[in-house]
Amino acid sequence: MAKKPMKNNSIPADYTAWLADIKTRVVAARQRAVLAANAELVQLYWQIGRDILQRQSAQGWGSKVIERLARDLREAFPEMKGFSRANLLYMRAFAEIWPDEAIVQQLAGQ
Repeated sequence: MAKKPMKNNSIPADYTAWLADIKTRVVAARQRAVLAANAELVQLYWQIGRDILQRQSAQGWGSKVIERLARDLREAFPEMKGFSRANLLYMRAFAEIWPDEAIVQQLAGQ
């Protein structure tokens, strides 16, 4: 492809279209990144809920352990939201309603 000559202090003729293309790619990449992050969080929340269900069933512990877990997770990850006692109970309910991890992976992918 031949180079187009540039006039002094001017931009190439195709610059505006090139910039628009780059902007479109940046927006698309950012959207894919957000979707991937959300899918990972959905998977994580389901796994935490499943773990709570399994441990409650096997070890018979109750809400005091969930309260402690919520406090410890918030302390370990102060920059993250979503580790309240209520949210951990939502994670548990999520895993109880959808016990098949394959279904959760499909939901997260969507």
